[in-house]
Formats: sequence, C-alpha cells, structure tokens
Amino acid sequence: MPESVLKGRVALVTGVSRRKGIGFAIAQQLAMMGADVFIHSFTSYDADREWGADADGISGLIATLQEYGTQIAHAEGDFLDPAVPSQIINAAVRSFGHVDILVANHVYSTMGNLEELTAAEIDLHLQINVRGTLLLTQAFAAQHHKISGGRVILLTSGQHLTPMPSELAYVASKGALQQLTLSLSAHLIPRGITVNTVNPGATDTAWADAELYELIRAANPQGRWGKPEDAARLISWLVTDDAQWITGQTINSNGGGY
Repeated sequence: MPESVLKGRVALVTGVSRRKGIGFAIAQQLAMMGADVFIHSFTSYDADREWGADADGISGLIATLQEYGTQIAHAEGDFLDPAVPSQIINAAVRSFGHVDILVANHVYSTMGNLEELTAAEIDLHLQINVRGTLLLTQAFAAQHHKISGGRVILLTSGQHLTPMPSELAYVASKGALQQLTLSLSAHLIPRGITVNTVNPGATDTAWADAELYELIRAANPQGRWGKPEDAARLISWLVTDDAQWITGQTINSNGGGY
C-alpha cells in the first residue's frame, strides 16, 4: 500500500504504551502510511503487570514513530475516569485540528472464573473497556464534521468463537463491544463514519507463560501466534478509502484459529 495513502489524515490510537503491543504496531503502521498520529497511553497499568512498562518509555516510542516523517503527539489518561475520553479527543483536536480515525485499542484485563468474580472487577472491566470506548466514540463523532472518511475501529477478543471461562469479566466487556458494532455503524454511517471491530486472536505481546504459549501455538492451524503487525495491517487497511464499503462488521484476524 502506498506510504502516502493516509497523508492528511489524523489518527488517534488508544492503549499505546509498549513497543511489543498491538497499539504501537497500529500507530507505527498508520504513521508509515502517512497519517499524523495521536497516541494515548496509561503506562502505570503496564508497569503494574508482569510484563512491565516499555524499557524505552513513551519518549522512545514517540521517537520511533517520528522516524516516518509525520507528526506525533501523546497524552496519558485513565479511562476509569469518565471525563478522560473526551479529554483525550480534545487533546488530539488541539494538536492536529481534527481526528479522522479512532482506534480504541485500550483494554483492562484480569483473569477470573465465576467463583472468583467480584463486583469491583466486573465494574472495572465495563467502565474502562465499554464505557470508556463508548465515550471516546461519542466525542470522536462530535468533532467529525466531514461528509466521509471517518473511521472507528474497536477491538474485541475471541469470546464469540471459543469459550473463555477463566476471563468472564473481560469476556463480558469485549462481547459488549462486539455487539455495539452494528448499532454504532447504523447510527454513524449517515455521517460518513464507518465502524468495524477486529478480533486479533491470540497475539504474542509477551504476556503468556511458556506452557500457554506452546498450547496456543500448537492449536493454531498456521502453527504460530499472531503478531501485533498482523492486526495492524488489517486495521490500517480498514481506515483507508478502499474500505469505505465495509462497516458494521466483526473481522477475525486470527490465522484460522481463535
């Protein structure tokens, strides 16, 4: 795809805080295609997880993205605060004047089966993953005044393809995003905004232990995990003009697995 295909477009990608993450791969692909990119991060979330924060920090990620010659801006924010989604959109608009593309890649995820569920954990998943994404989409749509070219990409998981009984709160939140896709699309397409959801499948972002890694690798028909750039390539195409006829869809980018 031509490097300048997104020249003049502005993309906001949430959940960009690790070089090994899907969010960074998406931001990198969009910058490579000529878009100016506003990245959102919440680095303390990764710092508190076993995989840790990126060794180069946000400044290192920004420096890499700037190598593609487009403008890059950044803001931190915790979507547990209901005011933050609109603040992030407003910050992107202040930086670039408008936003054409929203990729809601951020996620809150913990393990928990039925017996381990707590009200607090259910609420955290729904507030960050569902409420945060809906409010982002609302604020994005409010500032989009063009008659075409608007793009919203949501990210789900494989809960609609295979049982995930040890991640029930996460499943509830990701299932909600998938079910919202068609209705959001119907509401926004008259304003030139398409809405699609991507399931990236099991993606190697350095979170799985060796046993789980091998289990999933062996179960995939192509004998490997997904790579962050696999999802990024699909998403970067969905936000181009070539994909203007595709909306309201959930697309599985999972190598034929789950």
